[in-house]
Amino acid sequence: MARPVFQSVDDYIAAQPEAMQPNLRRVRGAIRKALPEAEEAISYGIPAYKLHGRPVVYFAGWKQHYSLYPVTADVVAAFRDELAPYELGKGTLRLPLSARVPVNLIGRIVKFRAVQAGGKGTAPRRR
Repeated sequence: MARPVFQSVDDYIAAQPEAMQPNLRRVRGAIRKALPEAEEAISYGIPAYKLHGRPVVYFAGWKQHYSLYPVTADVVAAFRDELAPYELGKGTLRLPLSARVPVNLIGRIVKFRAVQAGGKGTAPRRR
């Protein structure tokens, strides 16, 4: 079965189950607030955010969770305590649909990733 092809992040979010859409909108808002100059696109079939042509972060919705990518070893080290309640996979942060969206944490991860990806700015201070 062919995967749907999305033309925009709005299309992607609208195609997800209704119960997931508010969480995905919050994730999107956190990313856009943290990186307002980022280019928003669909890449690999999911929402992607790029700075100066370089990918910074992606997100996706799944049946029981939504995910943020890539979560590098440096991200895990920098945010170890804050990431402890969540499931980490190979390059993936899985966030449960049942929990509040950690918009502040997502924003700080995005800013950190922007520095890793060669974007402008400096890595945010750890709390």
